[in-house]
Amino acid sequence: MDWRAVGRQYSRPSQCPFALTRSRSTKSVDQSIFDFVRENGRTYHRYQAGLYPFPNDQYEILKVLFKGCNFFAPLKDPRKILDIGTGSGKWAIEMGNYFPKAEVTGTDLSPIQPEWVPNNVKFVIDDANEEDWMLDPLDFIHTRLLLGCFEDFREVIKTSFRHLKPGGWMESQEIMPTVYCDDGTMAADWPYAEWVRTQDQAAMNVGKPMRIANKLKRWYEQAGFVDVHEEVFKLPINSWPKDPQFKMLGRFNETCYLDGLQAWSLQLFTRGLSWTKDEIEVYLVHVRKSLSDRSVHAYNKIYVVWGRKPREGEITVPKEPTWAPPAPPPVDEIVPGANIPETIPDDPTTEAETTERGTNDAL
Repeated sequence: MDWRAVGRQYSRPSQCPFALTRSRSTKSVDQSIFDFVRENGRTYHRYQAGLYPFPNDQYEILKVLFKGCNFFAPLKDPRKILDIGTGSGKWAIEMGNYFPKAEVTGTDLSPIQPEWVPNNVKFVIDDANEEDWMLDPLDFIHTRLLLGCFEDFREVIKTSFRHLKPGGWMESQEIMPTVYCDDGTMAADWPYAEWVRTQDQAAMNVGKPMRIANKLKRWYEQAGFVDVHEEVFKLPINSWPKDPQFKMLGRFNETCYLDGLQAWSLQLFTRGLSWTKDEIEVYLVHVRKSLSDRSVHAYNKIYVVWGRKPREGEITVPKEPTWAPPAPPPVDEIVPGANIPETIPDDPTTEAETTERGTNDAL
């Protein structure tokens, strides 16, 4: 596994003394890592190019939705924390400030993190698909918004379980891309909902499923975690809610979606559906208009799941999977704006009971 430390005070490789601590697989970062791949006018990570289909654009809204909470697991003086897919690194930096005695490591495929960070925070260019993370046992592992990043996110959960200390915690915060509506204002052919189904199909064609959020609790339990909890938050698509806080969140979310729509489409649609950039741009015109339609009271669900690795002496039996994901249809059967089913069938198991926050009454 290529562990390439992105030093605590770096801006370019020449400014950071990258030590080779394990000659077998540790390598220094060279200039090419910072020369991002350009595709369809967007920039993507150079390291392990192509593994993550979304650009290096940053969006922040979950902390507001969570009322300032960075984590939900009941942490008690953790000393080693790992943030998988750290992105801008802000979560890792805030955790480093909150737990000054902890050593916080943030990993990502892109070196886009700040140059100056707390002494107890470091960033590493790394692919979590690798089996050996070469880390000491951890107290807390955190993931956020990694939908569409892995062929099987269950493997990330299993590897995390192995690297946690007994009694350590893992937490995942994920958005369910499916669009929900409780009052009948969303038509079946609403363009944004159709775009979500099209994106889902493209992701399945390239082998990177998007709909993982509602399965996390079951996957945690199957991996052997105990004390597994799940909470679900509602996030409005735009500023349609009457409640001032949700209206503000919706306005911010709409801006994020409008800014990110092209980025979330280009690589997936070109690689997964063989669409051209021009076809994508034409297709997105009506999608953008629909995102700002406040007569449609649509929202996404944000799932937060956390669980604990059993302490020494606890006896648990991991649950076996009860289903196998269906094979995706041939790519040549998908054409722009057509042949996309109104609903993408989920696995046959029913979702566990959840605690929802941000109910429709508040919206």
